Amino acid sequence: MHSFNLLKLLVLTLCLLNARVTLAYEHQLTENNGKKCQSTCHDPEKIIQAKRDRTERPQCKACHVGIPKRTQSSPFGNLSLQRIAVKDKTPHPKLKAEKAPASKKSNTAPGLEDMVLIPAGEFIMGSNERWDDEGPEHIARTDAFYIDLYEITNSKYKIFAEATSREKPYHWPKGEIPKGKENHPVVYVNWFDADDYCKWAGKRLPTEIEWEKAARGEDGLIYPWGNEWKLDRSNHPYNYSTGTQPVGTYPNGRSPYGLYDMSGNVWEWVDSFYLPHPGNTVMRPEYGEDKRLLKGGSWFDCLSYGCGLSAPTFNRSFFTPEVRNNSFGFRCAKTP
Repeated sequence: MHSFNLLKLLVLTLCLLNARVTLAYEHQLTENNGKKCQSTCHDPEKIIQAKRDRTERPQCKACHVGIPKRTQSSPFGNLSLQRIAVKDKTPHPKLKAEKAPASKKSNTAPGLEDMVLIPAGEFIMGSNERWDDEGPEHIARTDAFYIDLYEITNSKYKIFAEATSREKPYHWPKGEIPKGKENHPVVYVNWFDADDYCKWAGKRLPTEIEWEKAARGEDGLIYPWGNEWKLDRSNHPYNYSTGTQPVGTYPNGRSPYGLYDMSGNVWEWVDSFYLPHPGNTVMRPEYGEDKRLLKGGSWFDCLSYGCGLSAPTFNRSFFTPEVRNNSFGFRCAKTP
């Protein structure tokens, strides 16, 4: 009986502490914003309303997104920032990409014909919902840029390797693409391989900011296709994937700008160092200019080293630029 009473006392104490924390939090919201926040942003069962509140309600936006200090009007003013619920069998319909003009170099540097123009402007980048290096969620901006619709394939990389006498991926038997893998993304390429290919093709690697905007659009989508996780929209380990699949296999998983495989298939090298986002005060010992970033997740289950679900658009990974493995690839960008 004595132990039972002690347990009841402990439970009551914890409840009182929780109530005090809640009251203090609500008081702070009242003090800072003039009224209590009635958002459902911490209720996982109401995720659509949560995402809407985080970007539409001023008292919630100040906490989750931050209010950019700008003297000019934001392009978000005409978009309402509502996160769009995407139907199961349709790609994200909101934004249409512009086709890049045909390039005179297309015969020697393939891929320039398969690019889209991402317009200049602001978008929601990062996330406060998961790992500390992905936050804070904030407003970022890019200039206009072109980016490849698809990840660079084995067949395109072979043309580059033979034209430049570069060593081919070591897993190609006798230097030839494995049978049936011509349209799969090239793997076992490090950051230097990717950077050199893009330069040879008259392009460059995208930055992390460019890549994330191309993947999630202006509304800051969690996944390229929307805010709800769908098993059938990417090549990922939860589909029991055992390797890469041909680029463009999942048309219903395209990003708002029409890009394929921005979630899963292969991680993609970008031209950014592994550094914290602006406003991030958590200092990781891994940060530094000796490491390069990869975006997008892959077919490989990397839970063994703690990466979690590598599907969201704000996902980040990092390695030293010399590393090659069977889940690293890339796509290129180009300045207009």
